[in-house]
Amino acid sequence: MSSTGRLTHILGPRTRRVVYGEPDPGAIRGELEPISTIDMAHVVMLTECGLLPSDTAAALLERITRLREEGFGTLHGLPAPRGLYLMYEGHLVAELGADVGGKLHTGRSRNDIKATVTAMRLRAELTDLLGEVLRLQAVLLSRARAHRDVVMPIYTHFQPAMPISYGYYLCGIATALDRDITALRQTLDELDRCPLGAGAVSGTDLPIEPARTASLLGFAGPPLHAIDAVAARDTLLRALAAASSAGVTLSRLGTDLQLWSTQEFGLIEFPERLVGGSSAMPQKRNAFLLEHVKAKAGAAIGAWTASASAMKSAPFTNSIEVGTEAVAPAWPALAAVRDSVLLAQVLVSGARPAVERMERRTAESFVTATVIANRLVAQGVPFRTAHHIVGAAVREAIESGATELTKIALPDGAPTGTATELSSLRDVVAAHDRGGGPGESDAAVAVLRERLATHGQRLADHRGRTRDAERRLRAAVDELLAAHGSMAGKDGER
Repeated sequence: MSSTGRLTHILGPRTRRVVYGEPDPGAIRGELEPISTIDMAHVVMLTECGLLPSDTAAALLERITRLREEGFGTLHGLPAPRGLYLMYEGHLVAELGADVGGKLHTGRSRNDIKATVTAMRLRAELTDLLGEVLRLQAVLLSRARAHRDVVMPIYTHFQPAMPISYGYYLCGIATALDRDITALRQTLDELDRCPLGAGAVSGTDLPIEPARTASLLGFAGPPLHAIDAVAARDTLLRALAAASSAGVTLSRLGTDLQLWSTQEFGLIEFPERLVGGSSAMPQKRNAFLLEHVKAKAGAAIGAWTASASAMKSAPFTNSIEVGTEAVAPAWPALAAVRDSVLLAQVLVSGARPAVERMERRTAESFVTATVIANRLVAQGVPFRTAHHIVGAAVREAIESGATELTKIALPDGAPTGTATELSSLRDVVAAHDRGGGPGESDAAVAVLRERLATHGQRLADHRGRTRDAERRLRAAVDELLAAHGSMAGKDGER
């Protein structure tokens, strides 16, 4: 289709390449498959509303079905002076005639089609990403339970700080990731209204039924407001923000695991399948996969910035900079975060704590100093006094070459019977059972497992609604085709 009726000239070849690109067969199918799905739902709705004769509907559905089954191969090489969509529609008009092909676009616009394609794709991307994040969360919680008694020092400012367990640390990552999961799920929940029916920007005066197409495409309802439906892509921004946050959470996990797996720390070990060697240094065991995990968050952060910048100050109506330019960075960014999640799954699953090394480092790094000070406080010594006493004891131990606190010089006037001896490190860790400490780790894991089940059920509901819509659409298309004696594509993909 090269003419609009009013406009008779088209873009030159170089400009067309800039605007529309030169799509290969895979890109053609990727763009036209969701559009043709929308077309089938739209044809069903138009027919049910009496706006499209059933024989016309059957002819359109048969041709669209055949194109889908062949991967749109018939369209390869056809000129697309105004983009793939109009080339595809022009082909239907050329094949079926204006009285048939020309009726497909009744009651809609490229604007609401494009917004619907974006919503459908974002729904699919978020569903997939959320599913993988939930799998990672399950791995984290499983390992948190398995390693609940593996004592290690936790670090602040890269210095040993307090005694915890490795399982407790993993539970902390899972706690943060739960908020990322919630944000992703809430963003997915926003995609409940189908933009189709909004038309160019203000709906239509034709007696269409947008709720029917919404149902056939797996949405809960039709547009609430036509301008918003075609103008807004803020849900995309929230998707990128949620994905960025998840990526940042994983990047921080990656930093810790990489640091702890160095020879200097030696707290974590990875099997050979998860490390790489060096082309020049045969001794190397590089945990290089963690560097991919750490870096991929940048793609989502950059995409959010690019998308928000493209949307900024655009008029609140259909707009190329919002609907096309701002959307484009999102897909590779969401894919990058998904890859980061997939890598994190195998890394968290494959990482093995060096139990003896962890316990030795806990004992040798004076991380029980605050615990000893608290024991003094519990026996009536003012905290600042206790803090000073234990700090002086640590200094003396270091100066004498000791690696552990072996004695504490109590001040004059200390309560009779004041004791500073500690039980086992595991008991020390377990005693931190206030304020979300490691002694409460089991309770935290239980809460997170319950939330994981809830998230999983909500995701299953989303997937079920989409599958049910696909079945309804197939049935409606088959019914129209069968009514006119056309069996083409009944067993094929819709």
